[in-house]
Amino acid sequence: MPLLEVQNLCTWFPVFGGIMRRKVSDFRAVDDVSFTVEAGKTVGLVGESGSGKTTVGRTILKLIQATSGSVRFEGGEILPLPEREFRPLRRKMQMVFQDPYGSLNPRFTIGEIVGEALEIHFPKMSKSDRADRVAELLLLVGLQPEMMRRYPHEFSGGQRQRIGIARALAVEPKFIVCDEPVSALDVSVQAQIVNLLQDLQEQFGIAYLFIAHDLAVVEHISDHVLVMHRGKIVESAPAEAIYKDPQNEYTKSLLAAVPSLA
Repeated sequence: MPLLEVQNLCTWFPVFGGIMRRKVSDFRAVDDVSFTVEAGKTVGLVGESGSGKTTVGRTILKLIQATSGSVRFEGGEILPLPEREFRPLRRKMQMVFQDPYGSLNPRFTIGEIVGEALEIHFPKMSKSDRADRVAELLLLVGLQPEMMRRYPHEFSGGQRQRIGIARALAVEPKFIVCDEPVSALDVSVQAQIVNLLQDLQEQFGIAYLFIAHDLAVVEHISDHVLVMHRGKIVESAPAEAIYKDPQNEYTKSLLAAVPSLA
């Protein structure tokens, strides 16, 4: 059984027009999308800006309401669940956001940001145990424990993304949606973050849905690649096959846009 199974997922947004601002149509951000994610594996979801890939990730985590379809996690349907019933599953399903600064509360220290998830999901954990766990998480992502007393503005973009990863890891998830986690970073830092995610996957068996617009970034981390265009999956294949023998013209155009050193 796959860890995550998405079937015929649709997320449509109403389009309003006219003087009376009545609904005139639907914008089909996600239109009949199906795929699976195996435990401990990475599925890359690639497409240009506006293709609907981020909406897929947010819909799976119930941050956006689906229009129709099915999302099963560990065999159980999750879309119809009310928030109170879904909340325990949020421990198992986390997200690393695209903007490493905008996703961190500037008023909180790093210790408070990472520790907040522990306070919510492990309310019986003592304050000292929580501080110890935060220190452990910071070391795990390549930061120093004493950094927990600093604020987000005191860190570089790559360091802030490491903090975001530490926050996601705090509740020991089985599945993480990585929403363009390296697109805002320098090329050298991108490689460091991708390598960190791979190391964490090997250590903890985490499954990723890795969302990106750049096929070159996805190549080194994905076991399977989905190519998305205008709300639909236009190609789905093992990563090696996508790069060696793409079948869809849109996939070929994305590969042609990848910079080459030759």
